[in-house]
Amino acid sequence: MRAKSGRAPTARDTWLVLLHEIADAADGVALRHFRRAGLRVEDKADGSPVSEADRAIETLAREVVARRAPGLGVYGEEEGEAPSETGARLIIDPIDGTRNFVRGIPVFGSLLAIEEDGEIVAGVVSAPALRMRWHAARGVGAFAAARRLQVSSIGELGRAHLFHGDLSGRVEGAPAGIAALLARVERSRGFGDFYQHMLVAEGAGEIAIDPVMKPWDIAAVKIIVEEAGGRSTSFSGENSIDAPSLLSTNGRLHEAVVAALAEDA
Repeated sequence: MRAKSGRAPTARDTWLVLLHEIADAADGVALRHFRRAGLRVEDKADGSPVSEADRAIETLAREVVARRAPGLGVYGEEEGEAPSETGARLIIDPIDGTRNFVRGIPVFGSLLAIEEDGEIVAGVVSAPALRMRWHAARGVGAFAAARRLQVSSIGELGRAHLFHGDLSGRVEGAPAGIAALLARVERSRGFGDFYQHMLVAEGAGEIAIDPVMKPWDIAAVKIIVEEAGGRSTSFSGENSIDAPSLLSTNGRLHEAVVAALAEDA
């Protein structure tokens, strides 16, 4: 593998090779099950759905790790944590947007990231039904195929495009100031899940908000947004994949959005 811009490959490039290998295999599994009659779906204890494709992808990813990177830990949504022997682990959401997936909506993807000694150093988001894939390595940049990603330069809320998920009021953790924030931006759209954060990384919008998140939801999208020049934190500004929420912005608007979300409804 030759790294971007002709530079010599690094350990982080090597991690990307592994993540792309897993993503290639995950794409195949997801597309074989997508819109297939008889897809098996169950409800988990928290009421969220899990399909046979979710489980098959995570199992496959663990098999690839065991074969290609022995000692690498794995932390996944469906099977929990297999401890690391090296200080590094794969963090995986096999299908982000499972509700979309089981309803035949093509906005779903596999989220894959490598964490080394507490730092996310590489990430891949693959959305096979959209024929899109994004990746990033720390200090190298974020890309969609060979196209380098860059967040927008918009610096006023009144010109911002805001993306969100479910705003029905049934979602625990929805910020108090969301209604007022929506009234201040130029445009809002409910893309939800990983896709809204990738749109921020691509410069297609400035703000993406997710009120209920887990580490496997955050890790891959966070590094891609950050390497595209943006910021990803919790609604309160906490910079951690263990945060309970995720706010991605183009950076210029981040503090203003954090303040707006904290305002009383």
